Amino acid sequence: MKKLLMFTISILLICTGCTFVKADNSQGGFMDKKILIAYFSWGGNTKSIAEKIHNSVGGDIFRIETATPYPEDYNETAYGIAKKQHEEGTKPELKNNGDVSGYDIIFVGTPVWWYEPAPAVKTFLSENNFEGKTIVPFFTHGGGGKYTIAEDMAKLAKGSKVLSPLVVYGKGNSETDKEIDNRLKQIK
Repeated sequence: MKKLLMFTISILLICTGCTFVKADNSQGGFMDKKILIAYFSWGGNTKSIAEKIHNSVGGDIFRIETATPYPEDYNETAYGIAKKQHEEGTKPELKNNGDVSGYDIIFVGTPVWWYEPAPAVKTFLSENNFEGKTIVPFFTHGGGGKYTIAEDMAKLAKGSKVLSPLVVYGKGNSETDKEIDNRLKQIK
């Protein structure tokens, strides 16, 4: 029953077209700022962290999606397409690139793929105007860590201020909510 409920919820959350979801700013330090949480998630880990951040700060949430979805098979995605995109430096076309123009603070979430942001996030960052915006990166990884992803984001999102990242292993653990809260207090 739990798996069926999770599957149903997952299906309801899949976007067609625009993927912005509105919510109230609940953290005092962010009340006067327009906030966007933009994330790419293949296996659900980054999505989980994005939702936790959204629940804490409110704002809008945007799921970055490729025009051609990645395969469901991990090996085909990780060791096939994602590795090839990494090696060739290609940026896939997005279903909807979003519009960051109305936001002050943009949380950008990505899994760590081949030591860098997922290619879809690289497209999102390079095809939007981040001049004068503050980017708060958050990464999920399977054991590799953060590498130089925040620096990579700063190069792609020209004119932005990129803060130090929140780095989470997998979907996180019992301390993840506290880590997110502490990170948010640091940037308020």
